[in-house]
Amino acid sequence: MRAPDWLTARPVAHRGLHDISRGIVENMPGAVQTAIAGNFSIEVDIQLSADGEAMVHHDHALGRLTEATGPLVEKTATELKALTFKDTAERMMSLSDLCGLVAGRVPLVIEVKSHFDRDRKLVTRMAEVLASYDGPAVGMSFDPDQVLALRELLPSRPRGIVAQRSYQDDYWADLTREQRDSMLYLRHGFQTQPHFVAFRVDDLPAPTPWMARNLFGCALLGWTVRTTEQRTRVAQHADQMIFEGFVP
Repeated sequence: MRAPDWLTARPVAHRGLHDISRGIVENMPGAVQTAIAGNFSIEVDIQLSADGEAMVHHDHALGRLTEATGPLVEKTATELKALTFKDTAERMMSLSDLCGLVAGRVPLVIEVKSHFDRDRKLVTRMAEVLASYDGPAVGMSFDPDQVLALRELLPSRPRGIVAQRSYQDDYWADLTREQRDSMLYLRHGFQTQPHFVAFRVDDLPAPTPWMARNLFGCALLGWTVRTTEQRTRVAQHADQMIFEGFVP
C-alpha cells in the first residue's frame, strides 16, 4: 500500500510556495508557479462550490483572504473566480485550472476539505477532472469517508489520510465525539487502505504513524514544517515534509 516514490522525492510546498510579503498568496496561481520553478511538489486544498465545481481554496468561510465573506459552498464557481483577494490581483482557481497550469511538471497533493456530512460530490468532481490529467497527483483528507470515496471513485490514484494525535482543539469543535473518534489511530485503515499518511509534525513520533510506515508500508509525510526543529523531527521520523515559510 505504499505510495509511489515521486510523492516523497521532493519537499511538498504547503498551499504552494506562498509568501504574502511578496504578494504571493496561498493556493493562488503565483504560489503554484513559484513552487514549480523550485521543483517542489505542491499541496493544495479543494472545496465544493454551489454548482458542484472543485475550487482551490482552504477555508470553508470566505473572508480571511478575500474581500467577500460567507460560506464558500454557497457561491458558484463563476462567483468564486470573480472574488477580489486581499493584497493580490489573482483569482481563485478550479481544480481543472490548476491541472492546466501545472501540466504534470510537479506532483500535486490534493487535500479534500470536508464538512463531515458524507457528501461525495467533491470527490466525484475531482475524479472527473483527474480522469483526463496525466500528471502525478494524489488525494487525501482528514475525513475517513472522503478517503473511502477516493478509494472507490479514484482507485488508480494514490490516496492518503491526514491525521494528528488528537482532535480536541477548537478546530474540531463542530464535530461529534463519534466523528472525532473515527479519525483516531487510523482505525479506518483496513477500509480506506491509504497509500500514505500525512501526520502533524509536532505529534511525531507516535505509535500509529510508526506502524503505518514500518508495518504496513505507507509513506509518511510530516505537516506543516516551519522551523528548524520541525525539519529535524520530520527527517528523523518521516519520509518527507510538507513545508511553508522558507525554501528548503
